[in-house]
Amino acid sequence: MSQTVITNPATGETIDEVKNDTAAEVEACIQKAEEAYPAWSKQSAAHRAKLLKAWYERIVENKEELAVLITKENGKPLKEARGEVLYAASYIEWYAEEARRVFGKITPGAENKRLLITREGVGPVAAITPWNFPAAMITRKAAPALAAGCPIVVKPAPSTPLTAYRLAELAYEAGIPEDILQVVNGDGETIGDIFTSSPAIKKLTFTGSTPVGKLLMKKSADTVKHLSMELGGHAPLIVHEDADLELAVQQTIASKFRNAGQTCICANRIFVHESVVDSYAEKLAEEVSKLKVGYGLDEDTDIGPLINKPGFEKVQAQIEDAKAKGAKVLTGDKYEVDDEKETYFVHPTVLTNVSDEMDIMHHETFGPVAPIATFTSIDEAVQAANDTPFGLAAYFFTENYRTGHYIHEHLKYGIIGWNDGAPSAAEAPFGGMKESGLGREGGQEGIEPYLETKYLSIGL
Repeated sequence: MSQTVITNPATGETIDEVKNDTAAEVEACIQKAEEAYPAWSKQSAAHRAKLLKAWYERIVENKEELAVLITKENGKPLKEARGEVLYAASYIEWYAEEARRVFGKITPGAENKRLLITREGVGPVAAITPWNFPAAMITRKAAPALAAGCPIVVKPAPSTPLTAYRLAELAYEAGIPEDILQVVNGDGETIGDIFTSSPAIKKLTFTGSTPVGKLLMKKSADTVKHLSMELGGHAPLIVHEDADLELAVQQTIASKFRNAGQTCICANRIFVHESVVDSYAEKLAEEVSKLKVGYGLDEDTDIGPLINKPGFEKVQAQIEDAKAKGAKVLTGDKYEVDDEKETYFVHPTVLTNVSDEMDIMHHETFGPVAPIATFTSIDEAVQAANDTPFGLAAYFFTENYRTGHYIHEHLKYGIIGWNDGAPSAAEAPFGGMKESGLGREGGQEGIEPYLETKYLSIGL
């Protein structure tokens, strides 16, 4: 029997071993979801909402256990893991309420006709989720699916499946039928092929890299699936000359260094007006130098490890490339590496004198590195910010409302923070433009991708 060994990225110790599902077992889960769909879709919205509320409550009751589990298999600091648990639960609470607001309507038609528009769940859903938010990326997909009347089969990342299994156990304890929420583990390519080729799966939702997302889109074409894709990002952060620099520094750290920079909406390129760059960079480096690197279960840890060696090598290569091309290190550029234990820590790093020829300005870092470039006009900053195929998240800081609205209207990003480095919320639609994805998760918009629309023309 094949198994996946789950290790702690901070210590290298083995946490657990998880059975890998065979292709036949994954297909059996899909069949169970297909068979369970008719009865689940016909349950009242109030009943589904009640079960989702109970699931939410079970998660909140067990938040400390889940937070410790997330820290052990993911590496993020415990205080961040606690925040993720509550963030994940908030999606379940939100969609428990949205379940009761899937409205239809009656539209006036031609003479002697009435048009009745109704909504119903698309059918069984498959979800593929990443390692960096092992709880939130599941609930953000499962909650609207269940609320809409759709069973869901979830494949978590191979490095962080334990959180997924525990979330499912809590769902069952809350009364959600086991065939309605299932978790499968195993080879990503094999399971992805099963999901995309199965005619029983009516929708695929994926969070991960843009290349993998494009591949899944191509493979889903033959069965014409509904798709939701939250893909890569390369977020810009603009600091205008009239910004509150203390606030900008605080919120830059909130955006850039959460989960050691391993989030899709982390600020990756920082553009600062030339008149304030020295002051901003000095303040940022001073505060960043105070961040403590260490084991996530230590309460005072701010920065945990990178998830694996390839992630570490990418970050180190970007730092070295920047330095070779003239970047100046204000703080950081230190590493704690143990190849035998496979643990990789990068101290948070601030770079100045950054230019467009450096790799870090063109490729998502996924690590705790803040590269600072300068601009002279707001149009120059916006143009540089938009100069990427990605359009997931962006940030800007200004105290001038005219400047703020101008930047907002010209940035080509799905999520924008104005004087705010942490814009995510269950109430808001999360998703990107351009090659950063399709559809939205969260908010009223987040349940739409799980619904079909039909209309009935009634002759009178």
